[in-house]
Amino acid sequence: MSAFSRLTPLAVSLPSTVPFVGPEAIERSRGLKVEARIGANESGFGPAPSVLLAMRDAAAETWMYSDPENFELKEALAIHHGVARGNIAIGSGVDGLLGEIARLIVEPGTPVVTSFGGYPTFNYHVNGFGGKLVTTPYVDDHENLDGLLDLVIRENAPLVYFANPDNPMGSWWEASEVVAFARALPETCLLILDEAYCETGPISAVPAIDALIGQPNILRMRTFSKAYGLAGARVGYAIGTLGNVEAFDKIRNHFGMARISVAGALAALKDQAYLHEVVGKISDARDRISAIARNNGLSPLPSATNFVTIDCHRDGAYARAIVDGLMDHGVFIRMPGVAPLNRCIRVSAGTADKLDLFEQALPKVLKAIG
Repeated sequence: MSAFSRLTPLAVSLPSTVPFVGPEAIERSRGLKVEARIGANESGFGPAPSVLLAMRDAAAETWMYSDPENFELKEALAIHHGVARGNIAIGSGVDGLLGEIARLIVEPGTPVVTSFGGYPTFNYHVNGFGGKLVTTPYVDDHENLDGLLDLVIRENAPLVYFANPDNPMGSWWEASEVVAFARALPETCLLILDEAYCETGPISAVPAIDALIGQPNILRMRTFSKAYGLAGARVGYAIGTLGNVEAFDKIRNHFGMARISVAGALAALKDQAYLHEVVGKISDARDRISAIARNNGLSPLPSATNFVTIDCHRDGAYARAIVDGLMDHGVFIRMPGVAPLNRCIRVSAGTADKLDLFEQALPKVLKAIG
């Protein structure tokens, strides 16, 4: 017998999978070293020196559990956003929080609304609790707010996911449109507003905190993984009403945060000057990626994120050949997973030397595949 015989029927029905294939797995399977890691939307610019120092100092205390109430980090985030500590929930990245939200709301057969081609890890968590994903396609490479709202009403869905700015397309809606969408939702539907890329987009795309803080059917998701450069530390948080935040305490892993990670997040939050510097570097990198794309006959899409999605003007097979061909040159990128979005490739902002490798490899790959 290769597996325990009394897994739940739901668990038995699920595939053993990882939502994303990591560059490490690609290195192992293909025997190739990743020289330019510009595919996972990490920050190649890294965390602030002050953050590395704080984490190094905290390493000596790693024999201790982290505070299960996350008091200090909640307090710092509350001050930063101008809310109460009770409005902040801490988790192991946005991904960990998404799993907890799914656990709180999704039962077998529960309809959950999202965009077709949107964030795969959210779908993974919904499937993991037996939910029924109901999707609407992107329109002009934007998530379709009217389509999402129509599905919520039609399905009487208790949960809808919307990322602004968007992954994988890099597009965004203005804050006024986001607020109008949120307020149009039935009170019986919880909106997960994933703002993982909010630091890298235009200010006009991010609703003021007080614009939505009083609505009990909204959770705004933030992370230290992107602009702050702490993807490997796994620190995310949700902003919501007191009742919603308290709900996480019913099911969360209270000792799930590492002391070193919390120390890094606290230091990162204090060093807003470094964040501003990195956001500028990300903007410059987006411009360079866009120029490389245009120079090779491809079309970069407007981006409010730390990546650029590039229209390759053909189909998913062609885009996949570009992704695989670049990996042959040690350049790791990704692409959207469904048509018609998968006519594109997606390149993360990175340091000049990594983008040099991309610039050198791309024309060779395009010539080779024809």
